[in-house]
Amino acid sequence: MSTFAKTIKQYEKECLKNDIPAETVMAYLLEISQRERYDLFMHIDDEMPEELAKEFRVGMERILKQEPMSHVLGYSWFYGYKMIVNEDVLIPRCETEELCALILSRIDEIFPTQETVECADVGTGSGAIAITVAKEESRVKMHATDISEEALVTARQNAKNNEVDIDFTAGDMLQPLIDANRHLDVLISNPPYIPQDEQMETSVVDFEPHVALFGGEDGLKFYRMIFKDCKKVLNKKAFMAFEMGWDQRERMSKLVEELLPDARYEMLKDMNGKDRMLFVYFNC
Repeated sequence: MSTFAKTIKQYEKECLKNDIPAETVMAYLLEISQRERYDLFMHIDDEMPEELAKEFRVGMERILKQEPMSHVLGYSWFYGYKMIVNEDVLIPRCETEELCALILSRIDEIFPTQETVECADVGTGSGAIAITVAKEESRVKMHATDISEEALVTARQNAKNNEVDIDFTAGDMLQPLIDANRHLDVLISNPPYIPQDEQMETSVVDFEPHVALFGGEDGLKFYRMIFKDCKKVLNKKAFMAFEMGWDQRERMSKLVEELLPDARYEMLKDMNGKDRMLFVYFNC
């Protein structure tokens, strides 16, 4: 048996040897022990219970092999909501929480009195964005699409677990929305935007679905598809919200101006000061 302090220190050293942030150890331990940080520190010199120690060591060995902590846990926290994650869906990132906050703000600004706001999340993956926006804004009627049936199984379970009603449909990009003759106020997408030949970390490329990562030769393939078809599903007054690569500002500007010359757009920085969000406005 070993104390919490000794076990944490041991695995922090192992993490650093494997280029994994040392704080991963504490984050994982807090999750599986369901304890608050202050409570754990109050008992840091206590012996770790045998069952907890076993679960912790098994999980940490997987993490040391570059498996994402969220996959080891089977879930990830997003905007305060618990989301199942697995090999079929992309693990939601904190930058995407910022996108959700801005979407909610724009809905309030642009549609302050509208009773129902028709929204769609294209390429929904785990459903994190769709679920968050629908949970946080009661006026939203949310539709969500994904080409992966496996991803939709996870998204539907996440919606059920978080007690929110979302219309999920399988299909490629906007096609299910076009086929259903949807008329949207808000179109949201966090599409694959990594160029096909870009080098990725092992924890990403070996454990997350490539269909959710790579966006063609220049990373803009799926934006082009959406920009070309968006007017088929958008109301006259509407906006679109996207996550984008931090280094895509110039190429994205040219693409918007080329394919959507009548739209107004803005690119917003994330908390790290990087261009990560694109908003496109029509008549608003």
